[in-house]
Amino acid sequence: MAGRARVHRSASTWSQPLPAPASPERAELLRLLARELDAMGRERLRVAIDGRTAAGKTSFGHELAEAMAALGRPVLRASLDDFKRPWRERHLYDRESGEGYYRNAFDYDAVRRLLIDPMAGDGFCALCAIDPRTQVDHSADRTPAAANAVLIVDGVFAFRPELDGCWDLRIWLEVAAAESVGRGLARDGGDGTVLRDRYVVSEDIYIDEVDPIARADVVIDNTRFDRPQMLRGLGDA
Repeated sequence: MAGRARVHRSASTWSQPLPAPASPERAELLRLLARELDAMGRERLRVAIDGRTAAGKTSFGHELAEAMAALGRPVLRASLDDFKRPWRERHLYDRESGEGYYRNAFDYDAVRRLLIDPMAGDGFCALCAIDPRTQVDHSADRTPAAANAVLIVDGVFAFRPELDGCWDLRIWLEVAAAESVGRGLARDGGDGTVLRDRYVVSEDIYIDEVDPIARADVVIDNTRFDRPQMLRGLGDA
């Protein structure tokens, strides 16, 4: 068996730390998914992890990356949060309402050009475009992807038409809207105005227009972190 491979991470200061060690049930689900992903081919693969706010996308991406690295597959980790339009341009469009956030916050051309398309080309990917916190431009910082590397990207709206055809595997983490709000409040603090008026509204528009659950190859109920449930797997018709 190949030795443990490296996980390449974004330079973004918005990055979340690695989660605590997984429960036995969660670890087994991740091992199973990693083996199935590895069996999809030895060429470069592109994986998207989508779901509502605070569904656990980033943590799951970190965990899946570690499981793939344990199988000897180099991993590139990225988040769509690092490919938003810069705040200096916010006077040009609405980004603060729910509708505006969904339509305008993310730079999908940059996602394709800097992150996804290089996986099918020269392999030099930018794992961060604009740091959401510092607004530093990292788009010239490129990470080389090995011939068998796996790109794992987490973020809301990953299955929008601008990106949906780019992924080799689409994973949806399912949590109820109320659970999403509760987790978001616990994580971000505040009175929840931005969460409810921007993020929840934008996600409802996305779900109504795109039906991301139907597009997903894998659907996991992530309500309980210690006991995630596979609702749809790669072997399901």
